[in-house]
Amino acid sequence: MKAHARLTACFEGGRTVLRELRSMAPLTLLPKRGTGATAIVHLVNSATSPLGGDELKLTIRVGPGASLRLSGVAATIALPGLHGEGSMSEVDIEVAGGGSLEYLPEPTVVTARARHSAVFKASLAAAAYLHTREVLVLGRAGERPGSLVTTQHVTRGEIPVLRQTLEIGDSTLDSSLAHLAGRRVLATDLVVGGPELPEASGEWWSRTSLAAGGILTTSLAPDAVTALKGEPWIH
Repeated sequence: MKAHARLTACFEGGRTVLRELRSMAPLTLLPKRGTGATAIVHLVNSATSPLGGDELKLTIRVGPGASLRLSGVAATIALPGLHGEGSMSEVDIEVAGGGSLEYLPEPTVVTARARHSAVFKASLAAAAYLHTREVLVLGRAGERPGSLVTTQHVTRGEIPVLRQTLEIGDSTLDSSLAHLAGRRVLATDLVVGGPELPEASGEWWSRTSLAAGGILTTSLAPDAVTALKGEPWIH
């Protein structure tokens, strides 16, 4: 299955309006009715996905002064293909000057034998704001995970802010203290253009300032609820 969903937000008449809202199964975009300055849209998987062989793409454009919040409503379950095919998903974001985007999908669960590749690309104007979060779950309860390669590439004013690639699914590597230390859930939270926060760390989490601006928080935990609660996520 190939699918490409698009979402474009513009600032008009003192509020954010959705100028383009194009869903394509399984990527379904559902706007929330309201009159606030921020447009709210929910991302729903309308079919089981990603399944091996799927190629999914989500394009998000936020215009000058517009404010958009896009959040998921259920976890993404990466499943194996019938013949061992891999699946691929891409999120392509552009935020103009004065624009603001919160992109907060639900966790991605990498099931046994799945082979999934996820790419997140964001191009931000110098005066743009981005808050995004990625939560990766290694397999369902009691299950060995498949493999996942996830890449994040974020620029601000054409200056690289974050460029990192993570590969999970190798049992030896995942159990290493230099990698995931045997933890089942990895959560990363990125804020660019927000207030400065002091660097800090605790048991299985850290908050780091990025050289080109922005804050990256990383947490390891046995489950998604634990990974997303407590001090690391207080902005």
